[in-house]
Amino acid sequence: MCPRVAVDAELRSRLENHLSHLVRDRDPYLATAGYFFVREYIRQHLSQWGSVTVQERKQPPLPIQNLILHLPGQRPQAAPILVGAHYDAVLGSPGADDNASGVAVLLELARWLTQHPPVHPVILVAFDLEEYGLQGSSAFVEEWRSHQRPLRLMLSLEMLGYCDRTPGSQRYPPGLARFYPNRGDFIALVGNLTTLPDLIRLSRHINRSGTSCQWLPVPLRGRGVPDTRRSDHVPFWDAGYRAIMVTDTANLRNPHYHQDSDRLPTLDLDFLTGVCQGLSVGLSALS
Repeated sequence: MCPRVAVDAELRSRLENHLSHLVRDRDPYLATAGYFFVREYIRQHLSQWGSVTVQERKQPPLPIQNLILHLPGQRPQAAPILVGAHYDAVLGSPGADDNASGVAVLLELARWLTQHPPVHPVILVAFDLEEYGLQGSSAFVEEWRSHQRPLRLMLSLEMLGYCDRTPGSQRYPPGLARFYPNRGDFIALVGNLTTLPDLIRLSRHINRSGTSCQWLPVPLRGRGVPDTRRSDHVPFWDAGYRAIMVTDTANLRNPHYHQDSDRLPTLDLDFLTGVCQGLSVGLSALS
């Protein structure tokens, strides 16, 4: 376990409640009951904070459906910050860490950012079909770019709840192990080079909140480190936007990745709560 400092007990309870509904088989093609249930759960909870729109792209056998909530900032005309998390899961896995953990934090960020508006407007997106080739985020980027809309920053919430303090529990792509801890007890921020100032700012806020945070800037849209190109930030990188993946590093730490064993009891809820607290404060402080 990864004990937390000053964990918000109410936030922890809300995150656990979200997870109790989200963690279920939800492959969009072969576990459709769970998939439709989770999508409706997300829609209902985001709707507490504003009007949820659905970006739909029709394709057989199921359309892509991204759920989108716009939240005002202190400067309504400023370029928005986008925060996204995918809600689908691979066949045969209830997807507690991948990616119910990211969706649960997305839902709680909606609450926090409504009550503590940042300088920039915020767009919260539950992305569809990440596990089938980043289809939801690719569809979003394609439409957004076609209107030549700017983005201040994109954050992809990709597996946030697995923590292991055992020495040697954290693995890395070749060449990185000498620079980072060998214990899987931190949250990682992975961004393209243009996000470097934001990587530093966000990591400071997360560390100050009591959650250990490491950051990695990658050149060439991450093509030299393929493990950095495995979530919904990638279409934004490829389109030239500033984007950061927030992650517990997936299979580089979590042995339950894409397995039937990726279930709620394997998550460290104190760690997940700390990640949510740190991101909340960090996003509110971004200028």
